[in-house]
Amino acid sequence: MKRLDRQTAQAAKYPDKVIQFGEGNFLRAFVDWIIWKMNRNAGFNGGVVVVQPIDRGMVDMLNSQDGLYHLNLQGMDHGKAVDSIDLIDVINRGINPYREFDEYLKLAENPEIRFIISNTTEAGIAFDPTCKFTDAPASSYPGKLTQLLYRRYQHFNGDPEKGFIIFPCELIFLNGKELRKCVLQYIDLWNLGEDFKEWFGKACGIYCTLVDRIVPGYPKDNIDEILARIGYDDKLVDKAEIFHLWVIEAPKEIAEEFPADKAGLNVLFVPSEAPYHERKVTLLNGPHTVLSPVGYLSGLDTVKECVEDPVVGKFVRKVMFEELLETLDLPKPELEQFADDVLERFVNPYVKHFVTSIMLNSFPKYRTRDLPGLKTYLQRKGHLPQGLVLGLAGIITYYKGGKRGDTEIVPNDDAHTIALLKDLWATGDVRKVAEGVLAAESIWDEDLNQIPGLTDLLAADLAMIQEKGMRAAVGQIVE
Repeated sequence: MKRLDRQTAQAAKYPDKVIQFGEGNFLRAFVDWIIWKMNRNAGFNGGVVVVQPIDRGMVDMLNSQDGLYHLNLQGMDHGKAVDSIDLIDVINRGINPYREFDEYLKLAENPEIRFIISNTTEAGIAFDPTCKFTDAPASSYPGKLTQLLYRRYQHFNGDPEKGFIIFPCELIFLNGKELRKCVLQYIDLWNLGEDFKEWFGKACGIYCTLVDRIVPGYPKDNIDEILARIGYDDKLVDKAEIFHLWVIEAPKEIAEEFPADKAGLNVLFVPSEAPYHERKVTLLNGPHTVLSPVGYLSGLDTVKECVEDPVVGKFVRKVMFEELLETLDLPKPELEQFADDVLERFVNPYVKHFVTSIMLNSFPKYRTRDLPGLKTYLQRKGHLPQGLVLGLAGIITYYKGGKRGDTEIVPNDDAHTIALLKDLWATGDVRKVAEGVLAAESIWDEDLNQIPGLTDLLAADLAMIQEKGMRAAVGQIVE
């Protein structure tokens, strides 16, 4: 089997036009695929330079393949099965700024680069006051971005024509406004000056976006079959559903520079992404976040298995239709149709979406995807949503670690959260665990023990899971 690089594979070469913070499965299956389609169908003629946003990542593996990888799209399109594999050739190279900080800053000096796109998870867009301008690099994504913007401003002497168009893809509401706020905080913290702040405000556009595509990622269950099909030893094969949606809150002139809509893609440039965001995050990402730990601790491995399971499937539908759907204000038939479509995507027979891949940074995800619904439900109904609370108990139980059968449970989150949960579970008291997690303002930015009844119900759910197991706990609330 041939190695995969630009000497062994026929691949186009495009000039650097996009800086991409993040090298993970989602960006490669969504943004880079969209750029690939724009190059082929809309004359975009743009290549991508990937910046690794954290110290440990995959740019070395990406560079070993000269940025090349295959994307497998599977699903049903108007009743017809789709199972395509394409070589995606838009990534020119990857940079680890923790090792190559000067090389990273040089990107700002390239006049052809126009776009910056990111997906650093919900935890990525955050202001860390401990970051210093002299750090090489700043630890936070907004800090790294500010360093890059300042180099751009200096190199081109404040030329207003040399700003960037910035599309954050992190799943937080008004992600563009949050990212802009963080950059402004760094400008003030680092005393970078009013002239730079004015240039940033006028020359650079940061636009709110919403992304939607289910990306299971590396297809470990049938990788041998795929490698035989493509004929290359590709260590970065990616898999996704065929559905895709990118909503960008930006004026039409931005669409002219980024012609995704002209490439036959489901990319919408709209006056407001709010209604799309609320519906999608609540009825797709919200259920994902809670079904994953509940399903995993019930012995299930994929989203499809969870939805089709006689017990956990009822839990998924309870959370979607009886709880989260009741917190939205769009017409109910429209919401029910969207939720039905989401369930159909969840059981896509061609895609194995492993629940463990969803559980990265579960607490920030719950905070943005499920906590708003929990609060709204309580306000409207006068009692807590049992499914959403059990989902939080599932996350907390998963973070206890231990084993599921012969498999080691290894939660993946920031070190502070992991340490907090370890210390709380070491008390052996589920009440203390519930109170401690809910009181963690580092997670929630508030004390959730103040929500009436939440501490009691969460502690009871934790106790039930410990005593009877997750599957029995689920059965008790859905029957």
